[in-house]
Amino acid sequence: MMLKKLGRLFTIKTRFEAWLVIYAIALGAVERGRHYLETYPGFGGWLLALACTGVVFIAGGKLLDSVTPPKPALAGTYQPPLRHRSVTGRNRPTRLLNRRGSESRISRRTD
Repeated sequence: MMLKKLGRLFTIKTRFEAWLVIYAIALGAVERGRHYLETYPGFGGWLLALACTGVVFIAGGKLLDSVTPPKPALAGTYQPPLRHRSVTGRNRPTRLLNRRGSESRISRRTD
């Protein structure tokens, strides 16, 4: 029973807690990278420091993916309000023009 209570202290439940853990990991990674730069001067130190800071992105992504997003405040599904179609809507078919121009067929009759 006591171990379960202790285990709940180390469970990340919210996104805020995940961001705090990511911040702590980033601080440790930068400190470790600085240590590598002092110990291994040159290209090798820079490579190890870059690897330390790159781990923060991987671990942070995994942490944020593992925490469920907050539930919406409204219960049920969202339905947008209905909009009535206007008479001159965009989906209204336009008048087809004749090939010879915009005159009507009646004006072209030659009876």
